[in-house]
Amino acid sequence: MKIPQLSVFLENRPSALLEPLQSLAAANINMAGISLADTEDFGILRILLKDSERARARLQGEGWAVTVSEMVAVDVDDHPGGLVRTLAVLAAAAVNIEYMYAFYLRHGGRVVLMFRFEDPDAAVAALAAAGITMVPEQDLY
Repeated sequence: MKIPQLSVFLENRPSALLEPLQSLAAANINMAGISLADTEDFGILRILLKDSERARARLQGEGWAVTVSEMVAVDVDDHPGGLVRTLAVLAAAAVNIEYMYAFYLRHGGRVVLMFRFEDPDAAVAALAAAGITMVPEQDLY
């Protein structure tokens, strides 16, 4: 249930986001999810791609600092309070959430949220025990 995510470290300057995305587009690598966080000096581009290994190799070959993280895609009810049940399960299991973001997939009154956990295995076990659906990588693309 764990899904690879690339994190690309960028300088905080004009066109810094454009350059790695141009490289991926030139290699015909399509993104499925994207998030950008910044500080005063740098940004972290987080991307989900079907071909994450090829994307990682390309970006690293061009000099970008890239790391791979394990994400968990969680299917959440798309209504007020829909996320609360998932968060309550994780809190009861003492699972730390490092960050999360919404994924571009909506289906049947549900939304997929991407989570980065301190301990992904513990999170997957707690969610599965509570009957919360996780989305396998192949269903995201």
